Order: sequence, then structure tokens, then C-alpha cells
Amino acid sequence: MMQIKETIKPSGREQNIDLNTSVMGTVFTDHMFICDYENGQWNNPRIEPLELIATHPAAMALHYGQAIFEGLKATLGKDDTPLLFRPDQNAKRLNFSADRMGMPAFPEAMFLEALKRFVAIEKNWIPTAEGTALYLRPFMYADEAFIGMRAATKYKFIIFASPSGPFFSKPIKLWAETQYIRAANGGTGEAKAAGNYAAAIRPTEMAKAKGYDQVLWLDARDFEYVQEVGTMNIFFKIAGKFITPNLNGSVLNGVTRLSVIDLLRDKGFEVTERPISMKEIVEAFENGTLEEAFGAGTAVSIAPVEEIGYKDMKIKFPAEAPVGKDIKATMDAIKTQKIEDKFGWIVEVDSAVKA
Repeated sequence: MMQIKETIKPSGREQNIDLNTSVMGTVFTDHMFICDYENGQWNNPRIEPLELIATHPAAMALHYGQAIFEGLKATLGKDDTPLLFRPDQNAKRLNFSADRMGMPAFPEAMFLEALKRFVAIEKNWIPTAEGTALYLRPFMYADEAFIGMRAATKYKFIIFASPSGPFFSKPIKLWAETQYIRAANGGTGEAKAAGNYAAAIRPTEMAKAKGYDQVLWLDARDFEYVQEVGTMNIFFKIAGKFITPNLNGSVLNGVTRLSVIDLLRDKGFEVTERPISMKEIVEAFENGTLEEAFGAGTAVSIAPVEEIGYKDMKIKFPAEAPVGKDIKATMDAIKTQKIEDKFGWIVEVDSAVKA
């Protein structure tokens, strides 16, 4: 494996910031990890002070959208040990996205080592209050200066971080979108591609103008089958059983989604991954068997759903999502080593790797 060069210059800024109430993506830590792709290989992995990156106006990511990202969180466990939650899954998904977008794979061993060393250096930025974490953003983009429709030959892979308080402070409202789409079969919906989120911005702003928090995306053909929510996958509890949309090529394979499925089954619930239609949800609402719904994602953790707006009706849920609340508590406890991690999800970061 390539050796990671470290240039460390802590600022002490974190001592003057309330990390526990920081809004994700507004405050950034002192350093970043960078690795360059050129001549068919990755080289020069390094951790250095966070700074602006020089970009040519013809950088291909700006014109043709070759850009992908991941998201995961670091928490503190026993004896203030930094912890990562299932980073191997993020490494695999990054390369799945890279393949779909015609980009080079990033070595998974280097991905994990870079995260560990980076988190060890930025340990003092990890907030400690319940439900908080240090959000980590690995991403890759084409930075070759070229105008022309082909895969780039030069890329950058970068990791930076932002302390993050709870994403939603109360149950959320979703707008079931029947005009715009997030993804279609054969598209890039199952990749964590930047363009997927760009296409969602205007419909999301329109949903917020209606009083909703996020868009509930439906299928591109009939606007009938549920795909996912803007920043998370979604689960419905109907007649005591959980249903979540299956991975059909248009739904992101969320790491939190995978974990929630395992936790639900471990707690004795039946979980089915299959297509679920708005017609089925409406019928369950009208006959009283629609018991709860919640979103699941890295940034939001578990977000109970209060209401879904669909056409001219409002689908209401109970005030709380008790199972979702329990799943969140269990996951948070695993992430902070308050309970046993019997699934083997937690990766400890050795602070001694810091130079």
C-alpha cells in the first residue's frame, strides 16, 4: 500500500466552537486527505491542512458531471476511542458508483486506511452529545482540463469532515412527487452521483414551499411506486410488518438501510424488500393498518415520518414511530459502544497512528 504523507497543523479552532450544536456542512475541520489519479494509477496520498483547491475552468467534472461521493460518521466510544460505522460498505459503494460513472476504482484498503488516519488526526473535532458525530465526506471528481465527451484521465479523491448535530429535530413531512423524477431504470439512481442530487434541488425547494421537508420520489414511468426520500431510504410498517423498496436499479443501496433491516429482523420483525405502491399506502392508511414510517440515512440517522402529501390528500402517521425510535437508540448505542456490537459493524481507530 502507498504510504500516506502527513502535514499536520492543528488550529485549536474546535475549542471555540460548540461542536454538539454545529449544523452539518457549515463548519469544517483542519485537514483533508487527497490522492491523485494520473497515468492510470492513484498516487501521492496525503493529509494536509484544509485549503482551497486550484481547478481549471475546463475541469471535466464541471462540464460532464463525473463526480461521486460517500457519507459516513465518526463517533467516540469507550475510553474516547474514535469509531467508524461499517466503512467497508462505503468503500464498496464508492467503487460501485465509480464503475457506473466511468471512473477509476479507488483501492478499498487505502480508503479505509485514509479514513482511520484522518479521523485520528481530527479526533478533537468529534462531538460528544447524544445523536452527534463527525460527518466524513469522501468524494471523487474528474479534474482533467479537457472539453470533449469521454471519460477523464485525471481525478482527485478527497476526504474532508464537518461536525454534525442532529439533522432533524422533529418528525418530518414528505411530498410524494408526481411530476419530477429522481431516477429511472438504466439511469444513475443506484450510484451516489452528484448529478442525482442536482436534479432533485428544484423539486425539493418546491416541496418545502408547500410546507414539506423532503421529497418522496416515485417511479419514473407511472409515478406510483415508492423509490426513496431525498436524503434517505424509507421504511413502512403495515399490519405489524415492515416493507422497504427493493434495490431495483433506481434506489440507493444505503448503508443505514442495510443496518436497519438487520436490526429489525434481530428484534423479531418481518422485513420485506419489494415494490410498494402509493395505492397500497393509501389503502393501509384508510383501513387503519398503516402504523408508522421512517427514513434511514447516514446524515439523518432515523427520521420518523409525520405526514405524506400525495396529490390532494394528506396521509397522517401516529405522533411517534416507536419502532423507528428504538432502532435509532440501538444504532446510536452500537456506534458509541454502549451496547455490544454483535454484528461486527464498528471499526476502532487507533489514535496512535497520528504523527
